[in-house]
This record gives sequence, C-alpha cells and structure tokens, in this order.
Amino acid sequence: MIRFPSPPEHAEQPPIPRHLWKVAALSGMASYLDAALIVSIAVNLAIYRDHYDMGVWMAGAISAIVTGCIAVGSLVGGRLADMFGRRRVYNLDILCYAIGAIVITLAPNDIVLFVGVLVAGLAAGADLPTSLAVVSDAAPPDGRARLVSFTQVMWVAGIVVVIFLGYVLSDTGMVGARIITGHLIIAALATFLLRARLELAEPSETAQQEEAAALAAPRGIELKNVWNRAALLPMVATFVYYVTWGIGANTFGQFGTYLLVTVSGASQSLATGINLAFLPIALVLTFVFVRVADTPWRDRLFYVFTVVQVVAFCIASLTAGALVGMLVFFVLYQISNPFAGEASYKVWSQLTLPPDTRGTTQGLTYALSRGVFAGVAFVTPALMDYSASLLLWLITLCMAASGVAGVYVIHVLIRRSPDTAVAPAPGLGVART
Repeated sequence: MIRFPSPPEHAEQPPIPRHLWKVAALSGMASYLDAALIVSIAVNLAIYRDHYDMGVWMAGAISAIVTGCIAVGSLVGGRLADMFGRRRVYNLDILCYAIGAIVITLAPNDIVLFVGVLVAGLAAGADLPTSLAVVSDAAPPDGRARLVSFTQVMWVAGIVVVIFLGYVLSDTGMVGARIITGHLIIAALATFLLRARLELAEPSETAQQEEAAALAAPRGIELKNVWNRAALLPMVATFVYYVTWGIGANTFGQFGTYLLVTVSGASQSLATGINLAFLPIALVLTFVFVRVADTPWRDRLFYVFTVVQVVAFCIASLTAGALVGMLVFFVLYQISNPFAGEASYKVWSQLTLPPDTRGTTQGLTYALSRGVFAGVAFVTPALMDYSASLLLWLITLCMAASGVAGVYVIHVLIRRSPDTAVAPAPGLGVART
C-alpha cells in the first residue's frame, strides 16, 4: 500500500489564505460544469436516442458537438481573456453556459438539443483556460499547484453529481434527463452571481516579470509570443500528454454508460450504479492529489499510477468489455486517474506556460485536444458496434503514449518551473472580500 507522507520539514507547505480557496472553488466551477455537461449527455444519450428516435450517427454527432464546441470555445475564450481581460470573460461565459443549459433542458426535438449543446459547449470551453489563468494569477508560487489542482476536485464532483442523479432518475426517462440538465442551469447562475461579487486584484507586475524571466519568455500578449520556444515547447508537450490521455478518459466519460449497456449487457440502472459506486474513490484521491500537489510526491506518484492506469485499460481490452473485466477496470481506473490524469495536465500547464499568454496557450492545447476528442466521439458508437475490443486496444495504446509524454514533461519542463526559482511575490493575489 502506498503511503502519502507529509513533506519534509524543509519543504513544508505554507498555508493558503481562505480567500484564495474561494477563487479556486469559483474558478473550479468551469471544470464542474464542463464535466457535468459532457457526462450528462453521456448519461442521457440512450434516453435521447429513444425519445428523439436518433440513429447511431446522430447519437455520435450529439456527443461530438459538445466536445467540438468546448474545443472552439477554449481556443477563442483563452485568447479573448488575454486580450480583453480575464475578469470580463470569466463572468460572461458562465452566463452563456446557463442559456445553453436552458435550451438543452427544454429542447422539444433533437435539432434544438443540438443547438443547446453547441451554445453550452462553446461557453464551457471559453471558461476553462480563462478560469485556470485567473487561479494562476491569484496564486503565490508555493501554492499554485494546490489551487490549480483543486479545480480538478470540482471536475470530479461534476461527474459524481451527474452520475448520482442519473442513477436515482434512471427509470424516469426524459423527465429525469431534464432534471439532470436543469441542475446545470442553477449551478451556472449561482456561479455567475458569486463571481460577480468576487474582487480580483491585478497580478503583481514584479512577480510576472520574474516568472517570465525564469521561463525565458518574452512579455506581452502578442501572438508572436505564443510561437517562441518558451511557449511552444510546453504547449506541445502538455498537448501530447493531454490528447493521448484524454482519448481514453473522454471516451469513457461520454460512452462509459453506453458501453456498459450496449456491450457489457448491463441495464441503465446497473450501468449508472457501477459508475457511481467507484467515483467516490476518485473524489477522495483527488483531494489527496491536492494535498501533495506542491511537493515532489506529485510527480513521483505519477510514475506509479500511470502504469496502473495502463494495466486497467489492458484488462478492459483483454476481456473485450465483459462486465467482470469492466468492474476491475473501473476500480483501477478510479484509483489511478487522480494522480495520472487531467489534474497533472492542469498543474503542469500552469507551471510551465508563460504568464502573459497563459490563457491563449492553454486554450490552444485544450482546443486541439478537444477537437481530437470530438472526432473520436463521432465515430465511437459505430466503432463500438463494429468491435468493442478494437476500440479498447486503441485506447490502451493512447494511455501508454500519455505515460511517455508525462515522463518527458516531468524530466524536462518541470525542472525549469519558475515556482522552483522564483520567490513568492507579496503583491500577487486576490483582493479579500
């Protein structure tokens, strides 16, 4: 059994002020709403298929459009945040998300549903790089990884809530589907109101200068500063990691319930129950990740759990999606995912990308990755129908590739992280409210 010891005394983590955790939580709602949107479409997909009389390609299109729009939203939103102010985009995109969720919830047919998913997906995508940049601007260097990784707790919470609602409402058809997406409206509007009251201080100019110098990155938001070595190398490395890891994670996020129903032979209630039973493991271990995120244990544990994750997908592939194999898979996957997953990508990106173009650069990696996920999602139902075993082995190869990319990020990029070279700047932070 792996123990998670406290950091040694010489590396003791200073406490993070309470108001910064508030910023992390409100910024983390971007991750909550992103995950909740994707998983709600996944949980409701079989219900939508029957209610709207969808074909297999329309089902794939609905799943693909949510991911594709998140990709476009990330690309555009991250750039707009750098150009016109992260606070402005931070507030407006969450309101647009609420409008999209309303359309999804009240959709009378699959065309209107498609439009609602498009609007909500664009808004969710715009909020992801913007909210992470807001957290990075607010965080002191010795607490940045903890605050950024806390957004991943919100991401897992979004999955847990939707899967729980899907399980409880699994026998209620479209009524339950509308309740699931209706809760997204409430969450988005509440977040908008709380963010509007949040007083964000401007990041310290001195701290940004020191961080840029540590990364050998030029200052300024011009696009030319996105294509220099200081930005391009971490962008490419974190993109390769995220896109290869995310193909597996996104497929199971969108089609896990669908696969259990159509391939493993589980009922809708059993399929959602299986997902729900193992998600608390991921939620608890994500809190553990937050605890060690600013210590060397963050990357040491990555080595262990990326291997566990690959083993999990090998078991799913060897059993060709059989129910027993899938049960073992879900246990291993939920144990490993918090330490070798999206949380690692978020932290690594914020530690290695230049401060002035952080929204643009992470928006690019999000956008390109989610674009790939959208393409994969579009063909997944058909590929699953052709050969579930082939689909699972392809995902396993992607997971193995993500492990290799993650090792490169740790050994090459994290060693240059400005958080190990720049002392905390007293002026960097968020105004107390």
